[in-house]
Amino acid sequence: MTHRDTDNGMRTGWTSRLLAPGDVLRHWWSELSRVQKWVFGVLGFGLLALTPLFPPPFFDTPGISFGGTMAQFAMVAIIAIGLNVVVGQAGLLDLGYVGFYAVGAYTVALLTSDDSPWNKMAPNGFLQEKWAWLACVPLAMAATAMAGLILGIPTLRLRGDYLAIVTLGFGEIIRLLADNLSDVTNGSRGLNEVAYPRVGQTEKLPEGVFSSGNSGGHANYGTWWFWLGLILMVGILLLVGNLERSRVGRAWVSIREDEDAAEVMGVNTFRFKLWAFVIGAAIGGLSGAMYAGQVQYVAPPTFNIINSMLFLCAVVLGGQGNKLGVIFGAFIIVYLPNRLLGVHFLGVNLGDLKYLFFGLALVVLMIFRPQGLFPVRQQLLAYGKSARKLLNRADDSKAAA
Repeated sequence: MTHRDTDNGMRTGWTSRLLAPGDVLRHWWSELSRVQKWVFGVLGFGLLALTPLFPPPFFDTPGISFGGTMAQFAMVAIIAIGLNVVVGQAGLLDLGYVGFYAVGAYTVALLTSDDSPWNKMAPNGFLQEKWAWLACVPLAMAATAMAGLILGIPTLRLRGDYLAIVTLGFGEIIRLLADNLSDVTNGSRGLNEVAYPRVGQTEKLPEGVFSSGNSGGHANYGTWWFWLGLILMVGILLLVGNLERSRVGRAWVSIREDEDAAEVMGVNTFRFKLWAFVIGAAIGGLSGAMYAGQVQYVAPPTFNIINSMLFLCAVVLGGQGNKLGVIFGAFIIVYLPNRLLGVHFLGVNLGDLKYLFFGLALVVLMIFRPQGLFPVRQQLLAYGKSARKLLNRADDSKAAA
């Protein structure tokens, strides 16, 4: 055995001992075939869908409805996936993503709320009461995609801190507009009685299973919103996953790693950054539409800069660029404050200290694991499996020689 072989063996041994649980799980997942990933994915999401019906005792949230917590988690997870496209895939630092979330929510509220002068609901029209929310979802996504296009065209020539400041300003502009256009948005009083899916109407539940009147038992309205969010989440994951494996995804990775080098190699960096911005905005609008329907009330304070930072925190904690990682990060952001709600230590309600906990977590993470809990695995995106087999075969032939 040569000196180099000894060094490689020692390095491999140290690496295996230093692997974090997230690395072990990520490595195990990467070794699975596509069919195996589908099987485990279906089983995993199936078990996740059953958690509101059979919440484990150590997992439950005693201070608040567990179904409502999971509904909030699904909503934030969709936001995290959309923000991950912008920040994790394309490497664009967006501090005002909450603005797209607000545009989606206000689109639904302005078209369906009784307090809105733009209310277009009619008994036999396009926005009839039963299907108004569902009809507004594509409109909300289209409105936020257009907002992303309008914002992205003049600003995506900027990079780094400059882009972050511009997007931060965009988020604040949307909130201030909603607060000051009182003739349209009802100002700080907000818009009430926003439409929601009218499904499962019975004598016991005349307004359907998605209404706030369905508040009893485990299968309450929060659980139904969680199931709807889970279905939408799976669809978005499939869409984003296909984009990652396409030419668009490869362009995003090259821009994230080195924009100048990507441009020299012929990548139209502005166009692909605009693609990321528009797709991420549309996903944020979808989550905003879910929020408006679930809460049935939209007001400007919800869309403040703190919430935008929490969304970004979910992406950073989970691992930028990793779709499943940012979902885990969203779960931490939502579950931890709700789990600690009502828990007192030395006379302090721990649920009120969520910003302190998240700040400390980010500091510790940046010191010991800056890539996040589940960092994205760098691999060949096109014909990756075939290429790895050829490389392994070449290494084996060299070793035999």
